[in-house]
Amino acid sequence: MPEERCKRRLAAILAADVVGYSGLMEQDEAGTLAALKTRQKDVLEPLIARYEGRIFKLTGDGILAEFGSAVEAVECAIALQHDMATASAGPPGDLRIVLRIGVNLGDVIVEGSDLYGEGINIAARLEGIADPGGIALSGTTYEHVRNKIKASFEDLGVRPLKNIAEPVRVYRVNSTPGAPIAMRISTAAKPSIAVLPFVNMSGDSEQQYFSDGITEDIITELTRFRQLFVIARNSSFAFRDRPIDVTEVGRKLGVQYVVEGSVRKSVDRVRVTAQLVDSATGNHLWAERYDRNLKDIFAVQDDITQNIVAALFGRIEDAGAQRAKRQRPENHAVYDYLLRGIEFQQRQTREDLGRARAMLQKAIEIDPDCAAAYAYLALVDQGEWDFDGSPALLDRAIQNAQRAVSLDEDDALCHVIMGYVYLWAKQLDEAEFHQLRAMTLNPNYAHILAHMGLLSAYLGRARDAIGWLNKALRLNPYPPDWYRSFLGMAQYVAHDYADAVASLNPMMGHFPWDRMYLAASYAQLNRFAEARAQLAECRDLRPQGSLLVYASNEPFRNQADLEHLIEGLHKAGLRG
Repeated sequence: MPEERCKRRLAAILAADVVGYSGLMEQDEAGTLAALKTRQKDVLEPLIARYEGRIFKLTGDGILAEFGSAVEAVECAIALQHDMATASAGPPGDLRIVLRIGVNLGDVIVEGSDLYGEGINIAARLEGIADPGGIALSGTTYEHVRNKIKASFEDLGVRPLKNIAEPVRVYRVNSTPGAPIAMRISTAAKPSIAVLPFVNMSGDSEQQYFSDGITEDIITELTRFRQLFVIARNSSFAFRDRPIDVTEVGRKLGVQYVVEGSVRKSVDRVRVTAQLVDSATGNHLWAERYDRNLKDIFAVQDDITQNIVAALFGRIEDAGAQRAKRQRPENHAVYDYLLRGIEFQQRQTREDLGRARAMLQKAIEIDPDCAAAYAYLALVDQGEWDFDGSPALLDRAIQNAQRAVSLDEDDALCHVIMGYVYLWAKQLDEAEFHQLRAMTLNPNYAHILAHMGLLSAYLGRARDAIGWLNKALRLNPYPPDWYRSFLGMAQYVAHDYADAVASLNPMMGHFPWDRMYLAASYAQLNRFAEARAQLAECRDLRPQGSLLVYASNEPFRNQADLEHLIEGLHKAGLRG
């Protein structure tokens, strides 16, 4: 008799299990089982049915589900993580059920209602390496969904999986902007913390910059501690001028701890209050009030930082953080001008860059050794150079950045700005040296990781670039626009044109750079009307000089990457 053939079919397999299941059962066996049954009934089963899936295996702490479409499987996984996070945001003391999810598209063997085979085994192994609250995809799944769902993806490279013969390319799913997937609430490998904008209690709205500056400095100091996962400024500041519910903040930013406080500034005195709160319980772990002379403001910042770290770890044990202490201005007027200059520089218009220059120069007149003032002045020079392309401005940016680094060798900000300026001067080896130095000094600072992404794209490492930028976005889920500008550029270099369009399309800034890459991305997708429209916007934003010359000045190390950009612009209709 001929051997009976196995029945096979192609299927998208979703594997999910509960993080820390054994510990939860040890903690509260009856409560864990009840919570799991509730999640299964209220969240899991309805979602899988909505996305036309079928559960074919259910264990105490996990499930296997089959979908006819990879798109449906991944969209279900994203919705599942979102709804599980929402369901876990209950009253303090409630059990928090967090899932890991793996999705694979592959061949499966069918036996009745059950499925077997390597396609399922790969999904299960992917689930095992997914982040808590996260989703890991196989390369085959990614290829089917990458242009079809509203999410971004981080290439984690080719990974060996246990008992799987061939290594598998793995991708991490990142949520759409503004809607983070189940952000590692209580399962982060290291304590996670967000510093909310300190409230300006001075009775003068013009003093807002001062309380913002103090907040940002505390965030920066905390990022120096490698044992902490610190949410970046932009994401924390998304909660400004809103009634604060610490539990909501913890859930939305995915952090265990929240710092909040206030600043009251008079002529020569300052009062700062600060408190550290457990976002799950609302319990205050530490609180303090400081009444000091303005000249002591940096001592107050250091005291707040050290008390927060002490409250989390019981002691401070990061000698590297002490070595990396920034040199602080002696005169509080210098600090005042510095904060105003930074505020104007970050707005990035021509007019505001001029205002920033005036403030920073006043700071330097009072204190010629203020490293941060020179660093931000270099950014002002570079920003103005981007508008008109004057070589003198770029030369001046390099001089100011070099001055900043010479004044403070251990300031990560000075090094990352030096690297950024060298990049545009096409001195790529020097740019990489200073970028790596910045990362050594402060590996948790989201802005530094984002700049590493931009530099990597120009160095010809587009996949690495996308990985760095997605890591920056995890640290800063409500980022400034330029994060997504950098990401879109890296995605274009990686030939991920649809992803580049998704990243760049919301960017409506003052600079033609975004529009140039968006035009090229549309053209590579044969969406020529949209490409021509973006090219016209690019010309309007940069009426002086040739766009072809502008594009040709992109500092790519590899000629092929530059030719790839020019090719896209020619397809978009650029001539001469």
